Amino acid sequence: MANDIKKIVLAYSGGLDTSIMLKWLQEHYQAEIVTFTADLGQGEELDPARKKAEMFGIKDIRIVDLREEFVRDFVFPMFRANALYEGQYLLGTSIARPVIARHLVEIARETGADAIAHGATGKGNDQVRFELTANALMPGLKVIAPWREWDLRSRTQLLTYAEQNQIPIAKDKRGEAPFSVDANLLHTSSEGMVLEDPAVPFPDYVAQRTTDPEKAPDQAEIITISFEKGDPVAIDGEQLSPAALLTKLNELGGKHGVGRLDLVENRFVGMKSRGLYETPGGTILLAAHRGIESITLDRGEAHLKDELMPKYAELIYNGFWYSPEREMLQALIDKSQTYVSGEVQVKLYKGSANVISRSSPHSLYNMDLVTFEEGAVAYDHHDAEGFIRLNGLRLKTWAARNAKAQG
Repeated sequence: MANDIKKIVLAYSGGLDTSIMLKWLQEHYQAEIVTFTADLGQGEELDPARKKAEMFGIKDIRIVDLREEFVRDFVFPMFRANALYEGQYLLGTSIARPVIARHLVEIARETGADAIAHGATGKGNDQVRFELTANALMPGLKVIAPWREWDLRSRTQLLTYAEQNQIPIAKDKRGEAPFSVDANLLHTSSEGMVLEDPAVPFPDYVAQRTTDPEKAPDQAEIITISFEKGDPVAIDGEQLSPAALLTKLNELGGKHGVGRLDLVENRFVGMKSRGLYETPGGTILLAAHRGIESITLDRGEAHLKDELMPKYAELIYNGFWYSPEREMLQALIDKSQTYVSGEVQVKLYKGSANVISRSSPHSLYNMDLVTFEEGAVAYDHHDAEGFIRLNGLRLKTWAARNAKAQG
């Protein structure tokens, strides 16, 4: 019941929707509101969010810089798995939700709040991600989702509510937005409106973070990424913190038009959606990580990782970052990264990020074994005859059975 809730922690961006939610929660629940704004590198000025919260009379306003934590504890562990949802999506929005939700729960616990609230709609995946995280970290905590409770169903109703309650509306918010944007240090996603019809190519103006590959520099750029135990630690010999390194890769990739993805995906809630995802730094990082793994992982390790990756990616997409099965998979993945150290050169050119060299003190690549010349390591070519004979035995048996059955 609404009157049982005395304090709510709201995930608050300071935008129109969450500002309306802030007022609505005050009215509907008659509760004290704590606002929490996470800086995940979305590139927006966060001070206006503080000022707007103060205007609503909020006393406890939390604006927290989570960029390093986000990349170090969420993005990098995910990239150790080379995670791609449905073979393409680098999970930029999916991986941001558990870090936000974790801090919502921590603030609720610290302040003695009865509930947390989020701005995710009833059609999307984010509601699942926020609420499953809360279930895992603080099972008794109530979660309020205004989009599933209130009767504000259209943009006109939202604007009317804002005007009636003296909620400031930016001039660019009065007209219908051409598309919706979610951004963080890993990616920018654009969805809705002009992007809803998958048969229509996305307009040029939708791209937020990447140069049109056709307009990217005509000169390729080669960078060197250094890895230690599966995580990138330096670019061109310069040691960088996780957030600083991803920021640098975003700049380099964005300049060369790397990391655009026009995708129709299957949402967890059952519908398909189309969006434009821009992940310049992540696209470079994925190519480089696979490059260093190609010489440091045994075939069995590499193939098992690739078999498990779709399940791992689906768990993150569906909101199960905090789950026993994801933690089990993470332990296996992290174990595989023990010797994944070295350097990878990547060439950036007009939308592509291609590995051109890789080296490691722990390399399993043996030139004496693979050379076409006579190598120093003994390799008896006659061994291949017995190897093929044994592997072919079942095929001969299978073929003989089929021939007999067919007369």
